[in-house]
Amino acid sequence: MSDILIVDDERDIRELIADILEDEGYSARKAANSDECMTQLETATPALLILDIWLKDSNMDGIDILKVAKKEYPDVPVVIISGHGNVEIAVAAIKQGAYDFIEKPFNIDQLMVVIRRAMETSRLRRENVDLRKKDTGPTEMIGQSAVFKNLLGQLDKVTKSNGRVMLSGPAGSGKEVAARYVHANSNRASAPFVVVNCASIAPDRMEAELFGHENKNDEVEPGLLEQADGGVIFFDEIADMPLGTQSKILRVLVDQKFMRVGGNEVIKVDLRVISATNKDLEQEIMEGRFRQELYHRLNVVPIKVPSLSDRREDIPDLVSYFMTQFNAAQGLPIRELTEDALALLQTMMWPGNVRQLKNMVERVLILGDGTGPIHAKDLPRDEEKVDAEGRVVLAGALATLPLREAREAFEREYLLTQINRFGGNISRTAAFVGMERSALHRKLKSLGVVTGNKGAGRVARVDAEEDLV
Repeated sequence: MSDILIVDDERDIRELIADILEDEGYSARKAANSDECMTQLETATPALLILDIWLKDSNMDGIDILKVAKKEYPDVPVVIISGHGNVEIAVAAIKQGAYDFIEKPFNIDQLMVVIRRAMETSRLRRENVDLRKKDTGPTEMIGQSAVFKNLLGQLDKVTKSNGRVMLSGPAGSGKEVAARYVHANSNRASAPFVVVNCASIAPDRMEAELFGHENKNDEVEPGLLEQADGGVIFFDEIADMPLGTQSKILRVLVDQKFMRVGGNEVIKVDLRVISATNKDLEQEIMEGRFRQELYHRLNVVPIKVPSLSDRREDIPDLVSYFMTQFNAAQGLPIRELTEDALALLQTMMWPGNVRQLKNMVERVLILGDGTGPIHAKDLPRDEEKVDAEGRVVLAGALATLPLREAREAFEREYLLTQINRFGGNISRTAAFVGMERSALHRKLKSLGVVTGNKGAGRVARVDAEEDLV
């Protein structure tokens, strides 16, 4: 894009600058007064605006046009020119956001240096906006389990509104992917999706990062809120936001406007807010670490993102998806997982959830030999539970029980793990463990495994049509 708009009440100046620019390969448009300028801006946004301070027979002077241009077209650099230039006018123009100031009569070489720099700034700004709008993060939701489908149903409902969403769930469960899915399927999909990682930004930098800042030279650095205008701002790990910043964010949510750090201009924004946390915010409120008013503002639509242990059925689909990703991004081979490998993956503990599973898949593909099937023996093991000879090492509590109690404890845990692995489907569980369905029912009953909230310890999830009675 090389379109430049020249606004000057002197025809000779307009023609001279336009001829110079066209000789340099740029496309030039001309306007003699403020009305023509505003019409040209509305017709097509230029890459650069060259603007005279004094405009005869105009409703607005150059400073007035500059103010409008910076508000309506903030990514367009403005170069001010004037035959009446002085320090005060230059300072006023720069304060209002002008890129640079050139006094008439100007040196052509000097003019071209400023224009080239301004055009490069314009190009970089456009690229930055395009990158924000492309939203390169993952938005595809993978899974078939009942728990996952319930989550997807809730996300689909909130895509149709602009309501604030609070995603809760353990670390690594996919809260950011869920937020990106909502954004990608909403009417703001073409607008920016800006992530604020509240846990990684230093507390003394939080406000400058969010609101932007203006330094003593009146140079402006837009903040994350300003960058997200028109789109979505995603507060990841919102519980880690400093208390002082929380009160200011609360005001932004109410007014949809703020001022940059060190500035006095009011910036208006149109934002949709999605937040995420792996902490109990009500407990954080009780302990004085989170503002209750902010919680109520953010928690309009609460959605719980399940842990990987709650959706073990989805592990095969997730593994296949990650392999395809790593193949496309890194050229790693797509390998088949044997039944014993899948069974092991679906019965392992996953404290790191989906993120941990993804890391394991990448590790196996990088360190694995060849492109053959992946067996259970090829998967990383918990070193505390398996010794060098492959023997299972008993947990301390289990090792102290009599044989009968230890056997019952093992059978209960084993069967609960398998039932959860198959999403509560008793028929599939019975087929895998090698028992008749009726015999499995009797075994579960003898072990005290029930549905609902009855009983103590872990509770199996069982399909309604195969409820344990």
